[in-house]
Amino acid sequence: MISFRPNPKYDKDAAVVFLTTGQTHDRLKQKLEKGEIFPILDGSRTLLFIGLGKEVSLSLTDLRIQVRKALLSAYLKKAKSVEIIPHNHDKAVICAIIEGVMIGAYVWDKYKSKDKEDPTIRPKQVTIASEGRKEFAQTVITAEGVNLCRDLANDNADVVTSVYLEKKVRGLIKGKKNIYLEILNRKELKAKGLFLHLAVNQGSNKEPKLIIVRYNGAKKSESYTAIIGKGLTFDSGGLNLKPTGSIETMKIDMSGAAAVCGILRNVLNLGIKKNLLFVLAVAENSIGPASYKPGDVLVGYAGKSVEIGNTDAEGRLVLADAFAYIVRNYKPARMIDLATLTGACVVALGFDYSGLFSNNDDLARQLVRASNETDDRVWRLPVYAEARDYIKSLIADLKNISTIKGGGAITAAEFLHQFTGNTVWAHLDIAGSAYAEGQGRMYFGHGSTGAGVRLLTHYLLHN
Repeated sequence: MISFRPNPKYDKDAAVVFLTTGQTHDRLKQKLEKGEIFPILDGSRTLLFIGLGKEVSLSLTDLRIQVRKALLSAYLKKAKSVEIIPHNHDKAVICAIIEGVMIGAYVWDKYKSKDKEDPTIRPKQVTIASEGRKEFAQTVITAEGVNLCRDLANDNADVVTSVYLEKKVRGLIKGKKNIYLEILNRKELKAKGLFLHLAVNQGSNKEPKLIIVRYNGAKKSESYTAIIGKGLTFDSGGLNLKPTGSIETMKIDMSGAAAVCGILRNVLNLGIKKNLLFVLAVAENSIGPASYKPGDVLVGYAGKSVEIGNTDAEGRLVLADAFAYIVRNYKPARMIDLATLTGACVVALGFDYSGLFSNNDDLARQLVRASNETDDRVWRLPVYAEARDYIKSLIADLKNISTIKGGGAITAAEFLHQFTGNTVWAHLDIAGSAYAEGQGRMYFGHGSTGAGVRLLTHYLLHN
């Protein structure tokens, strides 16, 4: 989809020329304001000039937005091939343009009739007028992983089931070396005592699964990092049923597991030399005669009893068993989880930032740095000892919802913290950042954004 060459040739169906304030072009006689688009027909070709404003105030986020805007412009609807001519050749600029092309021009239209398709979003062969570099190839691979995550999260809940996700994982690792796979289905989950995971799935006719990929990319003596994703293929809320206005998008409650698939793909294609665990904790929270109930007390793999205060606080139960199982059986040096966990995180941070919680300052700083360098944004929220008091139960060791009002993202993170043992851990609450509705936001269109994939791919490449 993307190729590189050192110099512009203007030999494609269209050329997109980016200009900052003060830059000129021999075919353009006027000055462009920021965000202004000016087309010129050149025989059968189109020249599309895009004003970026002052370079000193141009953000890479805005550049991605302008790339998306250009590629989806009606002026390019007939173009099958496009040349992009950057305003400069800085590495970060070219990487942002690549993401604007691959992430910005992504559209989920699997179920649209052919006659209803928008011609402006048809795939285009893009050539960027810049010398190819290793970092650019890495950016292309990373964006492909982002879009794999989006494809999984955008599809129907009855398509992307636990069986489908297992098949996807098996396809990703097929033929790869130093890969080992462990699958716990209902029978194995029961035999091993992952009863929190099983309880969430009780009302469903779908098979629950804990999917674990062990990747040995480094020496055996080197420690493992576990990347764990919440995989609720649909979350009705259970008996604490979600209301209209909240339930419609709950097919994306497996965005954490989808992100793990995207990161796995990136690690394999980039050849990252680390020992890693990729974990998908997959269930469906449905309503049926066997549904678990508010007031139940359950004992999971860690041996801790949990009072169910709300069946819609289900993701933390599935993750709690996954954490405990990974810590005991694989002993990773660190764990990072991704989960569409709480509406409270959306209230706190909105939709453009994921909430970051960690029991380790070094790990948190590394993730914040990766966030700043990828535009896959996080904001750190606190983990502190006193929050443990808010998830105490009168009849069990823990309660799956807080006993106080407020701080719901913090108390949910603290619940997870209780199952990490002494392991270094970070939690990414992607409830707000994983999905964009309507016309989208920033350079994301409607649907899944692939939150966490760029962030953790970059983290694994550089730490």
